[in-house]
Amino acid sequence: MATGHTDPQRRERIIDATLDLIAEEGIARVSHRKIATRAGVPLGSMTYHFSGIDQLLREAFGRFTDHIVAVFDEHLGAAADREQAREAVADLVHLLSEGSQRDLVLTQELYTLAARQPAYRELTHEWMRRSRVHLEKHFDPDTARQLDALIEGLTLHRALAREPHGRALTREAIARVTTTDRRTTTDRRAP
Repeated sequence: MATGHTDPQRRERIIDATLDLIAEEGIARVSHRKIATRAGVPLGSMTYHFSGIDQLLREAFGRFTDHIVAVFDEHLGAAADREQAREAVADLVHLLSEGSQRDLVLTQELYTLAARQPAYRELTHEWMRRSRVHLEKHFDPDTARQLDALIEGLTLHRALAREPHGRALTREAIARVTTTDRRTTTDRRAP
C-alpha cells in the first residue's frame, strides 16, 4: 500500500469512496473502516486527512453539490433568452431523472441529513443559491426559486414513477410557473 507521500490522490479517493458508499448503503451505514476499505487506504489515513466523519461528509457532499451545480451550469448557462431557458429547464428535468441513480440517491441523502442536522443546511442553502444563478438571468428571483423547486420535484417524480410523465407535461409545468413574471406585475404578497 502506498504511503501518503507517494499517493497524492489518497484524499480524493477517500471522498469518492464516501460518496459511493452513501449512494450504495445509505449514510447510516457509512463508517471510517468501510470507507478506508473501499478507498484502498489504511484506516489511519481517515484521521490524517479528516478531523472526523463530519468533516469528511461535508467535503464529500460539497463535492457532490459542485457536480450538480456544474450540470445546471452546463444546461442553463447557454440559454440566451427566456424561451431557451424554459427548454433548458425541461432538458435538465429529463436528464436528471433519467440519469444517474447515484446522483438521485445522494441528493435525497443530503436533504435528509440537512433536515436532521442543521449544520448541513448551509450546504443545501448554498447549493440552492448557486442553482438559481442562471435562472435569475431570465426570471425574477421568486420565479427562479419556484423553478428550482419544480426541477427537483419533477425530477424526483419522474425518477421514481412506474410510468414517468413525458416532456409535454414538463414543458406545461414550466410554462405555468414562468408565464407571469413578477417583475412585470404588482407585488401581491401581504405586507
